Amino acid sequence: MATSKKFDTLVSDGNPVGEIIGIDSFMVSIRGLHPTNVHATVRFEDDTRGYVHQVLEDHVVVMKLDPSPLRIGAVCVIEARDIMIPVGKNFIGRVINVFGEPIDGEGEIIADQEWDVFHSAPMLYERELLDTPVETGVTILDLEYSLARGQRMAMLGDSKVGKTALAAQVAINQKNTDITVIYVLIAKRNHDVAELVSTLKKNDALKKAVVVVSNSFESLILTYLVPYVGAAHGEYFWHKLNMDTLVIYDDLTAHAQAYREISLIAGVSPGRDSYPGDMFYTHSSLLERGGKTASNHASQTLVPIVYAPGGDITAYLPTNIMSITDGQWILDEKIFKDTMRPAVSTALSVTRVGGVGQNKRQKGFADKLNLTLAGYRTAEEYAHFGTELSPAAQADYDKGKVLFKMMNQGIGEIYSFAEQQFLMSIILGSSPEEIINVDKLKEKVHEYAPKLQEDKDMKGNYDELEAALKAEVMTIDEVKRAAIEKAAKAEEEKKRQADEAARAEAATNAPPVDDKAKEKK
Repeated sequence: MATSKKFDTLVSDGNPVGEIIGIDSFMVSIRGLHPTNVHATVRFEDDTRGYVHQVLEDHVVVMKLDPSPLRIGAVCVIEARDIMIPVGKNFIGRVINVFGEPIDGEGEIIADQEWDVFHSAPMLYERELLDTPVETGVTILDLEYSLARGQRMAMLGDSKVGKTALAAQVAINQKNTDITVIYVLIAKRNHDVAELVSTLKKNDALKKAVVVVSNSFESLILTYLVPYVGAAHGEYFWHKLNMDTLVIYDDLTAHAQAYREISLIAGVSPGRDSYPGDMFYTHSSLLERGGKTASNHASQTLVPIVYAPGGDITAYLPTNIMSITDGQWILDEKIFKDTMRPAVSTALSVTRVGGVGQNKRQKGFADKLNLTLAGYRTAEEYAHFGTELSPAAQADYDKGKVLFKMMNQGIGEIYSFAEQQFLMSIILGSSPEEIINVDKLKEKVHEYAPKLQEDKDMKGNYDELEAALKAEVMTIDEVKRAAIEKAAKAEEEKKRQADEAARAEAATNAPPVDDKAKEKK
């Protein structure tokens, strides 16, 4: 059989050579490749590629990367000590496969250099504290569960609750920032890939993104490798070009399932849910490749998406990922159907980094929003059973509904930090008789936010702009105002009567005065 020119060159250079002694699906047993190491790349005589998965005493197990068939007795050679992929700035705006080859029909990509797929994460002493927020453009996230540059934030939820839509929303907003997005699609159908790419193009966000794709019909090995490839592209921008990056893994459940199948075929003893014992290490080593480095003050932010079957976040994979990451956005099916989209659960979601980079006004709105939503949930429980609500509970219930309507955002509907503050300020500061036209408010806020001028102490024209914007979108419900005033007067009269009754009772129960003692005195 004729061999390739590249294969002949590697052999003539004296690289270790081996012979195939066994083939089991994509796993190839080879004798004679020693000395070698795990993750070394192998090239067969027909140019088929693979990498070393296990190094045993008498043979080596290689994972085949290409679909072409192999035969017993075929020869292979070590090509490199690590799996390397082409990386560079020319990949921005492109859709590529695991090998860095373009699949968007836009022509060849010229790489800057090669990067190790299994590159080591920065050491602890090389990192620094996170202090800058990632603007997601999603109001509920930026105020309540903010994401910091360099943070690892999990996104969990059942199927069909908008996980990919929310991830796309976050990616779209980065067209307005200096963050480059690496969107990793793991074992996705061609339709899903085309839909995401179309969404990014439609919203002019693909120009700031690299989309790395593993197709659901490709090899399990490529599905296993694709998140590491995405991390490698981000690391090149992060470490070499001093750029901030955001890597989205959609989703790690498919990655875990592929690794489980590979491990079972390899004869690894299964653990919980038949996953191998090193499943936690596999994901933790991947998610450690984010953070912020002190040497260049640049960062890589990671957002892994995980499927929670039936919304059960206590399942094996969700609990694994939650224990690795610095917070989680949990999407709820009931909220998705009934309340708002993105369907972020305000009761279960959390960020462990806190309000890093938020100003005092944002933190104040977050606290007030928490209290208002807590009051809304309480009032909703009573309203569900048809119970008549008190004026205060009714006000919480009405304001909560307006808040959820305001926080309901479609794909491509994004708001800057300033716009979010105006939205929250007007709705949270409204009184029960004030009716806010939410649709008009969302439209007009884009006109007012660019006029905001403030210094670092937040002194400026915010209050004036807020008052002017509120005047445009707010009307008074005279009937409700009259009812509120009537209820207030009734409450005041009730309190007055209670005070008089208390004074009368106190006078009646007072001990009698002793006249003789009084005269003697």
